[in-house]
Amino acid sequence: MNAKQYLLGLDIGSSSIKATLVDADTGTSVSSAHSPKEEMPMLAVQPGWAEQDPELWWHHVVISVKECLKNVDASNVKAIGIAYQMHGLVVVDKNMKPLRPSIIWCDSRAVGIGEKVFSQLGHAYSLQHLLNSPGNFTATKLRWIKENEPAVYSQIHKIMLPGDFIALKLTGEATTTATGLSEGIFWDYQSNSVSQKLLDCLEINQGLLSRVVDVFSEHGVLTKSTADELGLPAGIKISYRAGDQPNNAFSLNVLNPGETAATAGTSGVIYSVTNQNSFDMKSRVNAFIHVNSKADAIRNGVLLCINGTGILNSWLRKNTMGNGTPNSYEQMNAMASQSPIGAEGVSVLPFGNGAERILENKDIAASFHGVNFNRHNQSHLFRAAQEGIVYALNYGFEILQEMGLKSDVIRAGHANMFLSPLFREAFVNTTGVRLERYDTDGAKGAALGAGVGAGVYKTFEEAFKGLKLIGSEEPSAELREQYLKAYEGWKNKLGSVL
Repeated sequence: MNAKQYLLGLDIGSSSIKATLVDADTGTSVSSAHSPKEEMPMLAVQPGWAEQDPELWWHHVVISVKECLKNVDASNVKAIGIAYQMHGLVVVDKNMKPLRPSIIWCDSRAVGIGEKVFSQLGHAYSLQHLLNSPGNFTATKLRWIKENEPAVYSQIHKIMLPGDFIALKLTGEATTTATGLSEGIFWDYQSNSVSQKLLDCLEINQGLLSRVVDVFSEHGVLTKSTADELGLPAGIKISYRAGDQPNNAFSLNVLNPGETAATAGTSGVIYSVTNQNSFDMKSRVNAFIHVNSKADAIRNGVLLCINGTGILNSWLRKNTMGNGTPNSYEQMNAMASQSPIGAEGVSVLPFGNGAERILENKDIAASFHGVNFNRHNQSHLFRAAQEGIVYALNYGFEILQEMGLKSDVIRAGHANMFLSPLFREAFVNTTGVRLERYDTDGAKGAALGAGVGAGVYKTFEEAFKGLKLIGSEEPSAELREQYLKAYEGWKNKLGSVL
């Protein structure tokens, strides 16, 4: 790498779009930008629905890329990688234009369809072949459109995940990955191919699916018109694509069995890698093909997801404004730390962002418990919210452990909820594992993945030479006892609601 080479990563989130430029020689970030500066809206026409306009994602891709490229020679960008919000559905017509807003990851409208299909396919087939119940993932969202919007369905030329749509905008080609198809619950792990039995049950034509490309490969090249729009030269390879959670694990160099990653943005996830086709009998956690899986070396990621994590903290910030009310997350963290462990009896169930898989697809909404108007104040609410998010994650983490997915260390990026010292303290002392924080994020991971896919890096080890440990936390016997006591109280509240 004698001449300067840059790698561009895009992270298509539901809150914002981030672009990061990485120096390929050092593996370090050169610049980053995100758009919009406040969270993107989710359209909720009915309770339990969540949609976003795919063209809005692209609008913010253009803004963030242009800002990211300021003061650098764009001709040195050698490859582009994409990370994206999982499980969403984009449907396009023959002109590759979206026919309707995307039904995104936290939308719950297809839960009933998923339960029906789970029964029709049989639980044994679904779990042994799909490793999941169909739930409210991409496949059943498509069936919802067929049942409820037949005029839209009749015009569909291709369906795609959010990252597939961004790749389409960049290259003009409709492609997907096996990893992505597994996220949509289209994949049969026994035949290592699309599940025709699922498609038949849903009455979906396989021709609606896009051409499959490898995660680390050439997915197409940047078209002239799009290059001009972004301020980049045409012909750059798009050479990596992965859902946000597999990509988060990749960005943390979590690639081997027994390694575990976590993230706590809008949603919160713990993601453990295994070399087995593992599944939970109640399908409360979900298995997907990991980015580095091969036919002769299985790598699956088993994921537990809590929909309402950072979005709960954001909701509190936006809706508790007034005299003396904090207007930044740092102030909220400081106030939360004024309350003791257990928030003096206040508990928060953070399930206000759609149906939760760990609760067997129940949508119980968020709720606050034990609030006394004469005793409790904002500090108790803020503390109980952060603890409630941790306790929900631990509730799912226990399911992973029951499946034999043991973890001594969890890696996370130094971002979102993991910026909070209180959150980190609660996390390590409730889960009982060491937490390691690294200087990475989804957009940087996508850039490094693009370097691997384009052959700039010959090995994963070479790609992660710039990954730096920022800090780590260990559980304390004294604090762990206190947190576990508070966690048991929280579980009792959850049990009373369920």
